[in-house]
Parts: sequence; C-alpha cells; structure tokens
Amino acid sequence: MDQRHAEPDLPEGLDTKKLDPMIRQDLRVLSKENAEATGQHILMAMDLVDDEPTLALAHARAVKNRAGRVGIARELNGVVAYHAGEWKEALAELRAARRISGGPGLLVLMADCERGLGRPEKAIELGRSPEAKELDEEARIELAIVVAGARLDLGQKESALVTLERMQPSLDGASLSSARLSYAYADALIANGRTEEARQWFEHVVSVDIDETTDAAERLAELN
Repeated sequence: MDQRHAEPDLPEGLDTKKLDPMIRQDLRVLSKENAEATGQHILMAMDLVDDEPTLALAHARAVKNRAGRVGIARELNGVVAYHAGEWKEALAELRAARRISGGPGLLVLMADCERGLGRPEKAIELGRSPEAKELDEEARIELAIVVAGARLDLGQKESALVTLERMQPSLDGASLSSARLSYAYADALIANGRTEEARQWFEHVVSVDIDETTDAAERLAELN
C-alpha cells in the first residue's frame, strides 16, 4: 500500500507559515505540494507530542516518508519517537539526522535511548565521546544526568554521584537545568545512603520548580 494512504488525517486550516523559517527553508528542496503537506504534518507532530505521542509519531513518520533526505524530517521522527518510548526507532532516526546535519545536538537523546534499550554502557560511551565536549552548558548538564542514570543502572552508585558533582550542582541555582541537576543529585545521594543530604536538595528543587516539571515534592514527602 502507498505509504501516503496510511498517513493520519490533517485538519483543515493548518498554516505552514507558522513553522520556524529555518524549517521552511529546509523543505524548499521538496515540490511545493509535498513541502506544504510535510509542513502540516510537522505542525501536527509538534502540537501533539506532549499529550498524544502515539498520534504525533504517526505524523512524524509521515514527515520522514515524504522528506527522508531532509535532516529536520529525521530529527523530528527521532525526537517524537523518543517521547513515545520507541527507543530503537528514535535512536535510528537521530543517528540519521546527525549524518545529514552534523553537530552534537542530539547526543543527549541518543544516550537516553541507549539506556531505554538496556545498554547503559553505550550511554556512558556517548558521554565520553569527542562530540560531548562540543555541547553547551545546558546540554552538558542533561548528558551528565543521563550518564549518571546509566551508572546507577550498572550499580555504580559512587560514580553516578561523581558524574553529577563534576557539573557543580548548587543550592543557589534557579534555572530549570539547575533544578534538574539538583534533582538527579538528590536521587544519587539516596542511592548512596545519604538521605538527609538528599532531603535538602529535594527541598531546593521544590522551591525553584514552580511549574512542577519534576516530582520533587512527592519524593520529599516520601522522605519525610
């Protein structure tokens, strides 16, 4: 069957002019009709990824089928597959996106996919790769969180703590990335039997995580 006949339906009125100009630029290698439909599937995938990841993935797969040689198409498919928990597909698509576009930007998701596939050693390898040194500070924090999780998967509790300490977690940090680092650090402290210290770090996360992007409040309640 023609893959396009299996695509999810597109609602009327989707305006591809709302797409990031760089995405629209990438889609110009396609025919006008295909670029328009591909852009509409991108809009749907991005809109649904948080609340309906399975349907979002169907739209992302339609994007890949229509524009498989365009980096953003493979990246979108990989990111949405990641959110849907389809680790194998996500990793394959993220690798393809990197081959097309280059750069270290997808390294964190790739490492987390390796964890999802039960290969924590591979996640740690990515954390040591030359590309990891090219990441900006926020991405380096996220990669450290993934690598620390991989260390915990392997029972390497002290190494997990050291991995996070290298990123200098601070009780004064107020950014989202700082809160996520503090949360991971508290989790590693608990794994190392340092519960009282962990309580202090969870209290800090609760104080700065106004939008409750973590479950630090629940973790703190459990400790108390």
